[in-house]
Amino acid sequence: MEIREARAFLVLADELHFGRTAARLHMAQSVLSRLIQRLEEQLVVQLFERSTRSVTLTPAGEALVQPARELVTMSERVSEIVRRASAGETGRVRLGFAGASVGHLVAELMTGSRRERPGLTVELESSQLSRPGLERLQDGSLDLVVGRWDFLPREIESRVIAQEELLVALPSAHRLARHPQISPQQLVDEAWVVLPGGSGATLSHRLHLLGRHGRFVPRIVHTAPDSATELLLVEAGEGIALTLSGVRDSLPSRGIAFRPLTTDLGAVAVRLAFRAGTADPAVRAVIEVAALVFGGGERHNAASAAQPASHSSTRSRSASSSGGA
Repeated sequence: MEIREARAFLVLADELHFGRTAARLHMAQSVLSRLIQRLEEQLVVQLFERSTRSVTLTPAGEALVQPARELVTMSERVSEIVRRASAGETGRVRLGFAGASVGHLVAELMTGSRRERPGLTVELESSQLSRPGLERLQDGSLDLVVGRWDFLPREIESRVIAQEELLVALPSAHRLARHPQISPQQLVDEAWVVLPGGSGATLSHRLHLLGRHGRFVPRIVHTAPDSATELLLVEAGEGIALTLSGVRDSLPSRGIAFRPLTTDLGAVAVRLAFRAGTADPAVRAVIEVAALVFGGGERHNAASAAQPASHSSTRSRSASSSGGA
């Protein structure tokens, strides 16, 4: 039984009059008669008793009312489900992020999504440093990633949701902790604790620029798996670290002094990254929510991300490397 046949059957079962039923359905009475006759032939049963004076349901017709009603209701639900999914009102989005240092931004995005798109399900996957998070975005196992990148591949777009300041993290008792700012030249002989790097990784790239300004090659003594471990190693006196204001504000660090640099290496953008040209309505909806929550942050086309210049100014260009903090 098709949906059109079920609707016609139910209206006729309600009206018990072919003329009134045809009028309600906006069809000719002859068309209605053929439709009901075809339905009876398909089911091999008589659904209505017809006479010149009345139309009544047969026992078989009575038995068909509830299944027909369920069929029509289900078809209406399916149409609504499809409409809502196409409009980005429902669906599932997998969002990766590095952890505590961007947790407040993720929380704001989640709050905005619940407010603007309550039917969406946003699944969070933490402990995704920017570089491996980007790799998962590229292979399709994540839909969105919040992270920090100086370089993005051409197939990735991003929206800036925050800007952060570069800082040097020092043990509180360090000789440089008494200085309100630190110059690159003061860091020549320091041991460094770093995060996993690679070509294009934000903090390793900025540390390289810092070394160029100070005319030194950073002496790396530890590679920490995450920012929390990095700060623990700094607090323990194992070395110093180049970090970010978001890390300072998000992680407890009583035994650490955070100092800005005298040399401007450019602010670090926190980005919401996604595959270029994604057609998934749910993913597009979360991107739109991010624009509302974070004030319509600058959106970058595929392959574009801020690249700090080797001097004090900041410029933008396209690049194909990937990585992050």
